[in-house]
Order: sequence, then C-alpha cells, then structure tokens
Amino acid sequence: MVNIALSLCVAVSVGLSAPPDSVLSIARLQYEGGGDWYANPSSLPNLLAAINERTDIPVSSFPRVVRPLDTSLKEYPYLYMTGHGNVRFSREERLALREHLLSGGFLHADDNYGMDDSFRREIAEVFPEYELSEITPGHPVFNVMYQFPEGLPKIHEHDGKAPQALGIFHGGRLIVFYSYESDLGDGWEDSGVHEDASEIRESAIRMGVNLYLYVLSQLVT
Repeated sequence: MVNIALSLCVAVSVGLSAPPDSVLSIARLQYEGGGDWYANPSSLPNLLAAINERTDIPVSSFPRVVRPLDTSLKEYPYLYMTGHGNVRFSREERLALREHLLSGGFLHADDNYGMDDSFRREIAEVFPEYELSEITPGHPVFNVMYQFPEGLPKIHEHDGKAPQALGIFHGGRLIVFYSYESDLGDGWEDSGVHEDASEIRESAIRMGVNLYLYVLSQLVT
C-alpha cells in the first residue's frame, strides 16, 4: 500500500540518495461535514522544513492534500487531519481509510479544538473493533529522537485539560495517533500566527519530528 514511500525510506536507511522533492511527505486529509480541514495552513510546511533540517530524510518541501477516495491515497504513509468543526466520512470513505491504514498507512488526527466529538464518532465507524487507548509516556514515539518524559506536550490551553495521546493499534503497529487537548498544529504554524513562546513552538516541532520518524520506523521493521 505504501510501497513508494517504503522504497524511499529504505534508500535513506542504507545511505542512498532520493529526489529532493520526493513523494515522501505528509498528506493533509480533506473531509466533508463542514469542518475546516484546511486549518493552520503554515503548519505542515514548517514541520516538513524541520524534518529536512534535523534529519537525513529527504521529504518534500510542501504537503499534499488528499481525499479518502483518491487513488493517490496509497502513496502517503502519513495522513494528517485537523480542524475545529464537524468531521464526516461516507461509507465508501470509511472503507477506503480502513483499508489504507490496515495496509501500512498511518493517520495523525490533531484536534484543533472542536472536532473531538465528530472524530471519535467517525473513527469508531472506521474501526468498530478497536477503541482509542492512551499512549503512555514510555512509548517509543516519545523518545525516538527527542525526549518527552511526560508524554504529549501542551501547546494551547483551550479548556485547560491535560493533553492526551490516544491511539489505535493493529497487530502491534500504531495506525492512528490522536493528539487531544494539545493542538500541535498551532505550535507548528508561523511564529506570528498565535504568538506562542519559542519554547512552546520548539516543543511542538520536536513532537512532530518524533511522530514522523516513528511512522517511518514502522515501515522498515
């Protein structure tokens, strides 16, 4: 399902070169329902730039946009979705997402304050046999490159609740990562958008780099 990205990842792991604007990227998931799937437009370009600068992985300089039924879905091992409002998938879209994620893909859902109820509803329809479970601070995603001994960092306060990393595992592989009450995407945006302190933005970027590296590590193990 993600054979193109896997080939690039293997090439990197053995020291081969890959095209500077390779397909290895992050794809923003476009969904229906009225939610602003396009929120935080500068977030993913900034995260990709950080991955390029801080690792040896030649990722694209810009993110893609993909719908669940696009034939290109299989080319992207890392799907990202965010927003403040309603999320809705059709039956066909749920089946396509399910097949993609079970076949090697990964979905990072980043609650931008407001999509929590609808995301939980929809992901339960995609994976009725699984429940979102807490990912504890000891999980490798929190130390693959940068150390997060307390787990998911808090970027924006919103309701003042503690951040939660929730996930769905299939066959021991993490296929869905849900960052709740954290808002990583806000921390990835240009510095003047939310006026977050530099250390807050750095924490968000570091967590994003960890997530990307962890996802790629699952492809080659």
